[in-house]
Amino acid sequence: MNRLDLAGRVAVVTGAARGIGLAIARRAIDSGATVAVWDMDRTAAEAVAASLGRASAHVLDLTDEAAIGAAHAATLAAHGRVDILVNNAGITGGNAPSWELPVAEWKRVVEVNLVAPYLVTRAIVPGMIAAGYGRVVNIASIAGKEGNPNASHYSASKAGLIGFTKSLGKELAKTGVLANCITPAAAETDLFRQMTPDQIAWMRSKIPMDRFVKVEEIAAMACWLASEECSFSTGGVFDISGGRAVY
Repeated sequence: MNRLDLAGRVAVVTGAARGIGLAIARRAIDSGATVAVWDMDRTAAEAVAASLGRASAHVLDLTDEAAIGAAHAATLAAHGRVDILVNNAGITGGNAPSWELPVAEWKRVVEVNLVAPYLVTRAIVPGMIAAGYGRVVNIASIAGKEGNPNASHYSASKAGLIGFTKSLGKELAKTGVLANCITPAAAETDLFRQMTPDQIAWMRSKIPMDRFVKVEEIAAMACWLASEECSFSTGGVFDISGGRAVY
């Protein structure tokens, strides 16, 4: 494993108690960073922070603006600043044709997957601008590029996150703060429990490599984008789909 240089950096990783977020937090720690674990699962977040060593746990609902403000203040109190933000937390919301998905479920997926990253970014980025340095990495999805059938809420939320990243990257281009996103194919995480076996099989059938992406592979890309070495990419969409993406 190549060692990335995140020495001395402080990273906020949302949804870091498990899955992709946990892999990113571990890779960041291995690369020298300190990590603030932002997650709604208190038991898991505190256990992960304790196991990581250079980490703190902050329990919150990422759709609650006041809770985000409190977590940000607690993170600054614990670590002094935030250099890196990884907006990873998300939900799939189950599978059904668009006209059969419950309206409340559709809205909830968009709220968690798109509105929450906006709220977190809105809270943290001004401090990065003031410092003249920062990295924002949004974990989107190949579904945001292609649109998965029976997952219109998830696909729309991830397409929105891609668009948000592109706008944000342009807005920050002269500030020293870079914003990029990643569009992975499916990884075998707890989110699979929210999907039907048929949906999971369909997703694998679309990947030319005929396997799901490993969370460690996503973490490697995310942490490079979070590093100082990534210096001329912003508003970018980085594919990690095993050959599925056609653009």
